[in-house]
Amino acid sequence: MAALTGGLLRHGLAGLATAGTTACGQVAITLVVTRSLEPAAAGTFFTATALCLMLAGVVRLDTGNGLVHALARNRAACGAGRDGGRRLVLGVLAPVALLASVTGAGIALAAGPLAGLTGVPGGVWAVLAAALPFVALSDVLICATRGLGTMRPTLLLSGTVQPLGQLALVTAAVLAGAPPPVLVAAWALPSVAGMTLAAVRLRALGPYEVGEVGAFWRHTAPRSAAAALQSVFQRLDVVIVALLAGPAAAAVYTAATRFKVLGQLANQGLAQAAQARLVRALAEGDLDGAGAVYRTTTRWLVLLTWPLWLGYAALAPWLLPLFGPAYAGGGAIALVLSATMMVATACGMVDVVLVAGGRTAAGLANVTTAVAVTVVLDVLLVPAHGALGAALGWSGGVIVKNLLPAVQVHRRYGLRPFGLNRPTRTRALMEAS
Repeated sequence: MAALTGGLLRHGLAGLATAGTTACGQVAITLVVTRSLEPAAAGTFFTATALCLMLAGVVRLDTGNGLVHALARNRAACGAGRDGGRRLVLGVLAPVALLASVTGAGIALAAGPLAGLTGVPGGVWAVLAAALPFVALSDVLICATRGLGTMRPTLLLSGTVQPLGQLALVTAAVLAGAPPPVLVAAWALPSVAGMTLAAVRLRALGPYEVGEVGAFWRHTAPRSAAAALQSVFQRLDVVIVALLAGPAAAAVYTAATRFKVLGQLANQGLAQAAQARLVRALAEGDLDGAGAVYRTTTRWLVLLTWPLWLGYAALAPWLLPLFGPAYAGGGAIALVLSATMMVATACGMVDVVLVAGGRTAAGLANVTTAVAVTVVLDVLLVPAHGALGAALGWSGGVIVKNLLPAVQVHRRYGLRPFGLNRPTRTRALMEAS
């Protein structure tokens, strides 16, 4: 147990460092764009990048997390000194690259209609079409390195190369007065470097010794759909605001909610550290170990993020004008954001626990419900309330997305984010076996 939590601490700190750098980079880019461009132009940039990230999340098919799961199990079965997986990684990358390329081609062909629908110039869509495969594959390859039991490539690439590269290139493009397609290209280019460097790190993989590519896809398929919906859930609000209220409102909404990446990426950093440990603990029937990881990460989340959300709610009237005078009216959005994220972090990493336990169908149903709640609320509220309506719709989806799996994890495994585990029938069967 001590070794488990000690390793979690080291990897958790690395994950938090990665998350912190990434979050700061995103906030800094938002400041650069909002302070340098008119709200409509800034909204165009945010809408385009949100759509690119949303589509990349769809075409990835959750293969990054699937590779973490498969490679971690391979290490547990064969020993940490025998890192297999080369054939598996290649078998996973091929369909992702094909799907991303086909999607990118579709974007390029539909550039005209997309420009009319979203207000984003046609040249931007051509750039995003070319960048989409690199954005998708970069994330998959960086995730795969974590399946080898190390956080160093993630810390270097996701925590340094990509966020700092994006900030430097976007800032240079803004200062040069570059047109929107060049701005988006500057944002996307660091993904090429991340993909290349991660591929170099994985080059030494040996043959995959446990399971087959087909078994990987059978396990990952339900998660692929859930991950696609999760990606839509994370970015759809910005797109809906742009469609229903215009790019300027999308810029205000993005600025007011940008600080949520600080809390979300803290969760992501801890999840990156805990995921492989949860997989091994649940695979071995060690519910006490899994519960210890779950409770520890929940405490860290609350300790790290609640002061942030309380501070943001109190200081929003002074923080939001930093983005520019047009963004000063987002205080109500900040209050909704802060309250929602405090509820979400108190539930802990329930999605990660479900996935680690193989409950991918339940995860898919949860995300589907959350997306449906968000869309319905957005359609009802955005036309009348603009960015605040989108914040309320997002809040409803987030609460559903966290409370449903929290109840499921408690009922199936007896795990709680705080306090002691509760015995369940599933727990008794796992311990008996």
